[in-house]
Amino acid sequence: MSVITRFAPSPTGFLHIGGARTALFNWLFAKHHGGEMLLRIEDTDRARSTDAAVTAIHEGLLWLGLDWQGDPISQFARADRHAEVANQLLADGNAYKCYCTPAELAEMRETARAEGRSTRYDGRWRDRDPAEAPSDALPVIRLKAPQSGATTVNDLVQGPVTVQNSEMDDMVLLRADGTPTYMLAVVVDDHDMAVSHVIRGDDHLTNAVRQRQIYDLMGWDAPIFAHIPLIHGADGAKLSKRHGALGVEAYAEMGILPSALRNYLLRLGWSHGDEEIIDTDQAIAWFDLDAVGKSAARFDIPRLESLNSHYIRTMDAGELCTLLAAQLAQVANRDLTETELARLPLALDALKERAKTLVELADKAGFLLDTRPLAMEEKAAGLLTGDAPALLSRAHGVLSAVEDWNVEVLTEAIRNLAEAEDLKLGKLAQPLRAALTGRNASPGIFDVLFFLGQKECLDRIADHMA
Repeated sequence: MSVITRFAPSPTGFLHIGGARTALFNWLFAKHHGGEMLLRIEDTDRARSTDAAVTAIHEGLLWLGLDWQGDPISQFARADRHAEVANQLLADGNAYKCYCTPAELAEMRETARAEGRSTRYDGRWRDRDPAEAPSDALPVIRLKAPQSGATTVNDLVQGPVTVQNSEMDDMVLLRADGTPTYMLAVVVDDHDMAVSHVIRGDDHLTNAVRQRQIYDLMGWDAPIFAHIPLIHGADGAKLSKRHGALGVEAYAEMGILPSALRNYLLRLGWSHGDEEIIDTDQAIAWFDLDAVGKSAARFDIPRLESLNSHYIRTMDAGELCTLLAAQLAQVANRDLTETELARLPLALDALKERAKTLVELADKAGFLLDTRPLAMEEKAAGLLTGDAPALLSRAHGVLSAVEDWNVEVLTEAIRNLAEAEDLKLGKLAQPLRAALTGRNASPGIFDVLFFLGQKECLDRIADHMA
């Protein structure tokens, strides 16, 4: 069997983190089995669907590195096909027209509630003669669902799920205005797209049982279902914005790398032994649905940032420099000069060790781009008082005489000056750091001198000399 999966988001907002994980699982499963993942935009809710959301979904998937085969499919554009299937069910005696008015349905539910009965539709038009319908009534088309026996979905994650048919009502397939319901549209689209596996959140598990009835009545083979547990916050509560349930673009803005987010989402509800760091090639080789757990996964921003820091530290230096340059240019709202770009590879190893995100990395690298006179952090400004200006003047003289500007020579020059001044190295390094970076924390002072180059260092020091 050819494996075909699909990711089918509703374009009513951005690609949220739960949807991103669903897309990843579909993508990995298809890749693992040499199959394809298709993209379907479920845009039948015209009031809430927007072109901006469609664009955000496309861009979010591509940023994550998740591609799809063929053109994205619009569910709304297939409304005629959905209606065709509803009418086929009607013609075959597997559906019927229901002429209940909204007021009548409301009264039916209220009566059932008062009598302690189920409020689901009672099937009053199931076997009724349409000739009895009011002349001006516009009917819906309802599925004539089986009333005895049971419907079972053999789910690859949840196991067999069985519901007694007597507990389900005759769901609406086609509304009075001729538009299809979600339940019908999903089944028709998955059938026509030859989807072999439907991998989605377990909030759709009940839907799968109801949708299975449409497959059976149409005589179609149902896809294999796999309903993955939802994602909760670190506190175990339903995931919300306060836990970090943001759109994928927000994580890009936070400085999270796509590779890190893929790795993190993979480990939310799926495992391979004790492996934590799993690159994409390894994920494709290992991923299958038998390792998806049944319990809700917990989303934890600090854990994501910790994983992201690993990917920052181990990323190819050239690639990371490119990302850092883009981040710095965005912050500075200008292109970097050739001199500034040349500093980045020199400083990268020292800067990336404690950076959890690209935003943090850019912040740590900010002193490489700062223009004179440097803006001073409060603690840094405090390091430039007292005898600091005089010390900086003597340091300026020593550094002006350096001919070979490298870390080894600079280390010797500054250590010799501290010894000559009868100072601990820190007493000299602290005002130097403040003058060179405007901060009280930075990479090692000898590295900072080397990264900035001789002219820039001398100019920055001169700004604070006695």
